Amino acid sequence: MATPPRAINEMTHPSLIDLDVLIIGSGAAGLSLALRLTSETRVGVVAKRELEEGNTLYAQGGISAVLDARDSIDSHVQDTLTAGADLCDDDIVRLVVEHGPDNIRWLFEEGVEFTRTPATGDSGYHLTREGGHSHRRIVHAADATGQAVENTLVRQLGAQPNIRVFEHHIAIDLIDAEHRDGRRLQRRCHGAYLLNIANNQVITVSARCVVLATGGASKVYLYTSNPDVATGDGIAMAWRAGCRVANMEFIQFHPTCLFHPQAKSFLISEAVRGEGGKLLLPDGSRFMENFDPRAELAPRDIVARAIDHEMKRLGIECVYLDISHKPADEIERLFPTIHQRCLELGFDMRKQPLPVVPAAHYTCGGIKTDSHARTDLNGLYAIGETAYTGLHGANRMASNSLLECLVFSELALADIARELARKDAPDIEIAAWDESRVTDSDEEVVVSHNWEELRRFMWDYVGIVRSNKRLERARRRVNLLRHEIDEYYGNFRVSNDLLELRNLVEVADLIIASAQRRRESRGLHYNIDFPDRDDNQAAPTILIPDNYVPRRAED
Repeated sequence: MATPPRAINEMTHPSLIDLDVLIIGSGAAGLSLALRLTSETRVGVVAKRELEEGNTLYAQGGISAVLDARDSIDSHVQDTLTAGADLCDDDIVRLVVEHGPDNIRWLFEEGVEFTRTPATGDSGYHLTREGGHSHRRIVHAADATGQAVENTLVRQLGAQPNIRVFEHHIAIDLIDAEHRDGRRLQRRCHGAYLLNIANNQVITVSARCVVLATGGASKVYLYTSNPDVATGDGIAMAWRAGCRVANMEFIQFHPTCLFHPQAKSFLISEAVRGEGGKLLLPDGSRFMENFDPRAELAPRDIVARAIDHEMKRLGIECVYLDISHKPADEIERLFPTIHQRCLELGFDMRKQPLPVVPAAHYTCGGIKTDSHARTDLNGLYAIGETAYTGLHGANRMASNSLLECLVFSELALADIARELARKDAPDIEIAAWDESRVTDSDEEVVVSHNWEELRRFMWDYVGIVRSNKRLERARRRVNLLRHEIDEYYGNFRVSNDLLELRNLVEVADLIIASAQRRRESRGLHYNIDFPDRDDNQAAPTILIPDNYVPRRAED
């Protein structure tokens, strides 16, 4: 494991910290931005657990980019638009795809050791193919690309004396204030309150720019491929601070997580299907060709719904993914991490099919941003899975996620530099965190019970297949939970579990509200009461908070 740089010890610094840029989140998006900022910029990076822990670390497949002369920008753009079910922002898709190759080269220069071979194209990289892609364009580091990227960026971070790391800290809320710009009311982000999870002390961080890079919200579901930190913190904080969110109904369920009680939602990469893996029923028969002519290489929403349909139709606990027809040495070379983990759990993918089930995997919606990663709140940016940029539309195409993290960290860079150079940013006095009217909780069991209830009814009612009745049931339950949690939050000292639950309830509410507004089936959102696609609804679902204030027109 990479050695984290200079983690801040809460006992050695005051409770008020002043920075230029505060980055909340330590995955590919947050770390790549931190490393791109100038060495004169005072930067803070916040990690809820160890610096490496997050979705990036567990990304297996790779990063999509046009690196082969037989591929093209236009082809990558069209594949992304097709997978997004006509709900992508065309301009953003092209912008991201065009920036892809340079970002792969940047990672290579930073030290990421991608798998290389001249036999599969003129780029020198080994390129694989995944669902929705018409060409081999997935650059990867064996089957542990995220781990290679994350550990490399962490090592580079250790050499930057201007970057301070806050491990085991969770952001409570953003610090924002209203002020007058001439005759117009404006709102601006000025920092955030952080909870030190180790000693339960709150610190106040002032920053000219705050960047949310907190990842997705798949822990809102009972079954997920995501690590425990994926609780939608950035989305919830931005919404409370007055930022719009978009397309929260589009939750991607990965079709193939290993089905085993000790697997802890271990993902079987889409690259296994890209290299010829077949999905089978218990009797050994294939079924994907009954749902889509692309069979196993159909986009994830189609594959996940097909598996869900067959499991419910037959009353089975899982289906099977079989690549044992491939040479054993090739399987070991392409999928060393998956092969080893499966062996530990009693499965030999060289010789037998693997039992798999769908699980919540990726949040396609999020905080609404522009092409510079700016949110509705001046001084606040969002990058990576926590943001809605318009890239993914109604369904994220495989391996476009790390690409989005890298490109938008690059796009945010120039605007942050401009923001730091401004002389007219208002100064405000930031209040310290006030705990004078709360007490320690003696009812922590309430938090754990509510967490379990929330994740279960979201899985049952707002999962792969939805209905009006299911969504209404979820709405009633989330309203009750919100009332309980708000009361609890107002009376007791905050804790990590309480903050995560508070954020998950906020995100669940946004998912349900968005799903109820979309009265059609498109991409990842499938409602049996509106089973057809309605092209009159080919627009993003945008939710506007009560405290929303538009940005300045000149911004």
